[in-house]
Amino acid sequence: MIRVDVRSKRQGPREILRAVRFQVDQGEVLAILGPSGIGKSTLLRICAGIDGQFEGQVERPERLAMVFQEPVLLPWRSAVDNLTLTVPELSRAEALAALVRVGLAERAEAYPRQLSLGQQRRVALARAFAARPEVLLLDEPFASLDSASAEDMIALTEALIAETRPATLFVTHSETEATRLATRVIHLSGEPATLCPSTPSPSPSPSPSPSPTSQEAPR
Repeated sequence: MIRVDVRSKRQGPREILRAVRFQVDQGEVLAILGPSGIGKSTLLRICAGIDGQFEGQVERPERLAMVFQEPVLLPWRSAVDNLTLTVPELSRAEALAALVRVGLAERAEAYPRQLSLGQQRRVALARAFAARPEVLLLDEPFASLDSASAEDMIALTEALIAETRPATLFVTHSETEATRLATRVIHLSGEPATLCPSTPSPSPSPSPSPSPTSQEAPR
């Protein structure tokens, strides 16, 4: 679980965030939706503990993983080494198994420059889940991918979240991505940005019965 209470966040004289309060429980996927530049990534960096310059507090467990907008891989290390070096308790066999899980069994020894952007993002996703996080933070991890690659990544992320059930916080500007992944969606809007009311993710409408008497929400 992660509990967030950001009373105010400033960059110089400008206030970016105000009165941003929410909680994400184990197994829940909360999407924060808003336009580019509204402060979503700033908020996620606060949640991760990367940015401590704000008024308020964040309660988080020690086991936390973050997937950034860019894959952020060590360019001089292979895909498997990018897992074992950044998750020290991970054995090589476990790292290889994590890469198998994301469909990169044959690319374990490849370097980031030898991988497509989609493959690099898969390595980053494998690295995050290999850490067995209690809290998972996703910062627009499907950005800059073509539609087919984005769909593959969303499906993979969805499956991994279902298997491991971390408390997941996901920021995006895409309604489609939010509706697909999240169990609950909240919106950032205004200046300084603050939260709009949250809603549960929509469920599919039931199929009509053949009988004559036959009888989703943002992240």
